[in-house]
Amino acid sequence: MSTQIDKLPGSRPHRSFASLRHPGYRAFFVGSATAMLADSIEHVISYWVVFQKFHSPALGGFAVLSHWLPFLIFSVPVGALADRRDPRRLIQLGMLLFMFVSAAWATLFVTDTLQMWHAMALLVLHGLAGVLWGPPAQALIHDIVEPDQLASAVRLTATARYLGLLMGPAVGAGLLLALGPSKGLFVNVLLYLPLTVWLWRAPYGNRFREGKPTRVALRFADIVATVRSVADNLPIASMTLLGGAASFFVGNSYQAQMPGFAYDLGHGDPGLSYSMLLAADAAGALSAGFVLESRGLLRPAPRTACILAMLWCCALGSFALIRVYPLALVLLFAAGFLELSFNTMAQTLVQLHAPPAIRGRVIGLFSMTSLGFRTFSGVSVGLAGSAIGIHRSLALSAAAVFLVVGVLLVVTIGRTTSGLRVAREPSG
Repeated sequence: MSTQIDKLPGSRPHRSFASLRHPGYRAFFVGSATAMLADSIEHVISYWVVFQKFHSPALGGFAVLSHWLPFLIFSVPVGALADRRDPRRLIQLGMLLFMFVSAAWATLFVTDTLQMWHAMALLVLHGLAGVLWGPPAQALIHDIVEPDQLASAVRLTATARYLGLLMGPAVGAGLLLALGPSKGLFVNVLLYLPLTVWLWRAPYGNRFREGKPTRVALRFADIVATVRSVADNLPIASMTLLGGAASFFVGNSYQAQMPGFAYDLGHGDPGLSYSMLLAADAAGALSAGFVLESRGLLRPAPRTACILAMLWCCALGSFALIRVYPLALVLLFAAGFLELSFNTMAQTLVQLHAPPAIRGRVIGLFSMTSLGFRTFSGVSVGLAGSAIGIHRSLALSAAAVFLVVGVLLVVTIGRTTSGLRVAREPSG
């Protein structure tokens, strides 16, 4: 008997880079990759200057805490706005905020007036820009590509993000050397323009959909209603919990602590070591995107996503404990490969199973857990790292995710087996 996923568009015969065959998605992909490049450059330059000025692991933890808190609070409301308003305008508003933050960093650097409260405020604004970009962009994908191209589009959108992350350290380091941090960030503002300009007249969004957009309330009760509406949907519920567990304990908090890891590994110039560590993580993710997309490997399934997440925990935990720089690069490459693999698989399953009438809210709910819960990883890795060391805090956090996902895997397998057993029993 066919299961539900067998009937989904993503289960049709694989076509390599299917979504890139759509001209609208190609423009969206390029614009998204360029915006992520700008985002990465800003982080590389600002994290390095802030670390050099304050040398504070606690501030690194706050960078994670404050950056992702807007996702925790606003993901579902912004997803609901994407259901009823034009998602293009929400994304453009996010781009304008990104530009302001880069320009503000640059101004504070050039005037040498940066204080800790400045850094904290700009990190919060950056998080607000990100939540205005994330859920609406995922909702907009459904308006751009055909249903059988959706899985490809979700994966390639994540790949565009990691393409920006991979190029960010190299381009950011180049801008630092050639122009300095201030001028480099002023140039960085321009990289947000391609996506912003393209969205102005792109023929997508709810204005071009058939019928009128569903009106939804922007209240806390909306989160509860969304949770109830998908609680019995195994792919959505399990993948939302998976994303939440990975984000709650680890997220990307170790990237904010990467300058400290670079110093502790003690391999040559700390600045170059720092950039190489970030690049290894991004290169692994980028490789996963292109390998999985071109070969059609790893068919989306909750069980597969859980196993990949547990392997990711092993790679990150090993990175936290070793002191050999070449091995650290290999482990971060593996971690990046596995992270993109399970994250995009979880995102794909959620979007394929989301009811169209509340798609934006379901995407917002997934973003709230998979991104918003990164708020707490700033405590588990960053602030705890101030007390017990960043190596031990990252290893313990990875172990916690491994245990939670292991339980989720057992439950998922059990429910799937029970469902198949009931389906196979003869009726009457």
